[in-house]
Amino acid sequence: MAESGRAGTATAPAARGDVARRVAGSAATGCAVAGAVAVTVAVVAGPGPGLTGYVSEAGIAGSAHAVTYRIGVLALAGALLLIAGALPPGVRVAPALLATGAVLTAVSGAVTCSAGCPLPPFERTTVADLVHGGASIAATAAVVLAMVALAVSGPAGAMVRRLAAGTAVLALPLCATIGLAMLVVGRGTLVGVVERLVLGLAVLWGAATGTALALTRRERGL
Repeated sequence: MAESGRAGTATAPAARGDVARRVAGSAATGCAVAGAVAVTVAVVAGPGPGLTGYVSEAGIAGSAHAVTYRIGVLALAGALLLIAGALPPGVRVAPALLATGAVLTAVSGAVTCSAGCPLPPFERTTVADLVHGGASIAATAAVVLAMVALAVSGPAGAMVRRLAAGTAVLALPLCATIGLAMLVVGRGTLVGVVERLVLGLAVLWGAATGTALALTRRERGL
């Protein structure tokens, strides 16, 4: 009986941790969906240049939908933090990358770019443009690297690994395309379309991973 009592005491914190991680996963899915909806509304309803411009142009100062855009970006940052917290014990690298991505995403939402969100080397930029653009690029890189880390992390679980691997396979060449296109041709339809594809993949991955974590019940010792 004493052994049984000690086992029950030992498993109670683990059970509470499992519940907390599942709740965090559900909240991550909600934040990812809410953030995506808010940003999409701001981009579609705003007076931006359409597919030839950047998503961030919906959040420039003076835009009627800037507040909606910033709320959406902060919700997406929250989703990344929640996914980091929902990952099971033993996952080492991905949580740090996701937390870094969340902070950088929040910075990109807080620091607005000037009209057109200009970036070098073809456009003249301000300090705010560089901070915003650098934070956005680094945030995307951190999230994609987190996917790669999760894809090879055994403790993450089979479903989370598969989601990460599949999304990373699609996102990595798209990210490379954006980087090359920005250096070679600059702003245009190619960069605008591919940027939206990468961001869409990241949001879908976040929502799907949050759902997978919310539905995963871990048994003692697993």
